[in-house]
Amino acid sequence: MSEKPNPKIETGGFSVMITGGSGLIGRHLTSALLSEGYKVSHLSRKAYKAENVNVHVWNPLKNYIEPDALEGVDYIIHLAGANIGESPWTARRKEVIMRSRIDSARLLHETITYTGVPLKAFISASAVGFYGAETSEKVFTEADTPGTDFLGITCRRWEEAAELFEKSGIRTVKIRTAVVLEKSDSALSKLMLPGKFGFLLKTGNGRQYMPWIHISDLCGIYKKAITDTGMSGSYNAVAPQQVSHTEFMKELGAVMKRPVLLPGVPSIFLRAIMGEMSDVILKGSRVSPEKIINAGYRFEFASLHDALHDAIRSYRPH
Repeated sequence: MSEKPNPKIETGGFSVMITGGSGLIGRHLTSALLSEGYKVSHLSRKAYKAENVNVHVWNPLKNYIEPDALEGVDYIIHLAGANIGESPWTARRKEVIMRSRIDSARLLHETITYTGVPLKAFISASAVGFYGAETSEKVFTEADTPGTDFLGITCRRWEEAAELFEKSGIRTVKIRTAVVLEKSDSALSKLMLPGKFGFLLKTGNGRQYMPWIHISDLCGIYKKAITDTGMSGSYNAVAPQQVSHTEFMKELGAVMKRPVLLPGVPSIFLRAIMGEMSDVILKGSRVSPEKIINAGYRFEFASLHDALHDAIRSYRPH
């Protein structure tokens, strides 16, 4: 794979606004940026105190943002969005999931446009759910079309909202994120939970692929999206090692020193409990990291074993 040298910028003194900064990714990214000398602020639906971070209040569903919240901001990293796994996907919940992503990006764009803030880049979260929930032998790349299921439609509209910034001449980057390996308040922590009882469980037949990325590498990609002015468009944030769910759980069991019980939790049981949302864990295909690698990013955790070992025992900013 060829590597294209892209222009870089210096980090010192720049101001980064993170929406959803109190969430899993936001907390780690905030620490990583502060450690490199960035000024960091958060946009949140609720006021809270955070060390070395100014917190501003907004409510995208009511089209409200605190006056002057974006004053002096150089970069926006847009992570905000309702948790897709928090509750069943009723029609109302689906609307909340979608609107929390779309309306918030639109409000940011309207505010930037109205106030004339000279934003250097808009960096938006997205997800590998863009390609839809399916299990196949296809390896998806950024050139592939979005899926037609709820996840695919949500991610497509999420990215379309981000593209409002691109149409305004602002460099725009969309990070399609895989399962994030971090030991607390994450998908990984849920998979680890049965370990308290001495065993682990796989879900479904285990043949579904499970794209993943260590939290340190995800933060590294977001930081690269700030400093690398050659980055624009969509990028898959997935580690190079492609594994099935069975292979993932086998490695997790080895790291935790816990057996993986067979058979796994039956698909029919999960569908009965979770409905359509069960597709998130019962289906999955491989996703290529080639574009971000070609952009010059080098993964700290390319091995699942190393990533799990580190995520479970410690966290080190990239």
